[in-house]
Amino acid sequence: MNKLLEVRDLEVSFSTYVGEVKAVRGVSLELDKGETLAIVGESGSGKSVTSKSLMRLLPSPMARIKNGEILFEGRDVAKLSEKEMQDIRGAEISMIFQDPMTSLNPTMTVGKQIDEVILKHQKVSKAEAAKRSVELLALVGIPQPETRYKQYPHQMSGGMRQRVVIAMALACNPKILIADEPTTALDVTIQAQILDLMRDLQEKTGTAIILITHDLGVVANMASRVAVMYAGKIVEVGTVDEIFYQPKHPYTMGLLASMPKLHMQEEQLMAIPGTPPDLLDPPKGCGFASRCPYALEICLSYQPEHMRCSDTHQAACWLLDERAPKMDDTVGWRERSLT
Repeated sequence: MNKLLEVRDLEVSFSTYVGEVKAVRGVSLELDKGETLAIVGESGSGKSVTSKSLMRLLPSPMARIKNGEILFEGRDVAKLSEKEMQDIRGAEISMIFQDPMTSLNPTMTVGKQIDEVILKHQKVSKAEAAKRSVELLALVGIPQPETRYKQYPHQMSGGMRQRVVIAMALACNPKILIADEPTTALDVTIQAQILDLMRDLQEKTGTAIILITHDLGVVANMASRVAVMYAGKIVEVGTVDEIFYQPKHPYTMGLLASMPKLHMQEEQLMAIPGTPPDLLDPPKGCGFASRCPYALEICLSYQPEHMRCSDTHQAACWLLDERAPKMDDTVGWRERSLT
């Protein structure tokens, strides 16, 4: 059995001065050993909240897990004490955050920061931790690691800092690495280097990766499976080929249609019209219905269940019901986006 992580019906809410925001609404997903699962969707879809829930890093007491299970190797992370979670964070599950500058302590050398992770979770001496830290800096492709070990974050470029953050995340050989928009703050050339580095490290260490991103180009290059999120729900999940070449949910089709292509003749990019629903008061039916060019009457009143398209492909859409009318997967978006 290769299943490393299983999330079942996860619900996460935020208490605000205007009411309860239902940020994650019944998310279920699985992660196998050694695979890369990408979670994609526009800003506010619940990607980062879902990923932080896996490590219990939600801001307390404002956010809380209301329902569901997060099974890591059979243990429900949602029910563990904070002390038990401290043994898992960094050692079993690690996370790379969006901005490396805010992830690093500006008053400490990068070497000492990596040392701290090692000393927290492994019974080694300070000298052994320092040696391991230098090895990690070399592993992530930082030249002159002995010199860089003694430097502060501000003495490094953005790409170097991101490599340091990755070294910290890998310090204890975690079984799961969560990468939350790991290349957002980097230029295109450095982005490619960081993604190549993550791929290479995964091959060497066998770590499973959860990649949180809105960049479908990154997904195509990195992921083996993709989960598409919208309004706090996973609306479609499948292999990379299934999502890119056989999308079934109108939202997925809209995301793909909005990608710029080299052969595009139109001056205007396609866009998904409208805005996501207000999660203070989520819609009764499909969250995407108000923006969908193919919406049926039932879409406005009832939540669709995940419907099976293949052994590896599912989508939550009433249009997949055998009684629903057939849809064209491109014309609807072209008409709604360019008129």
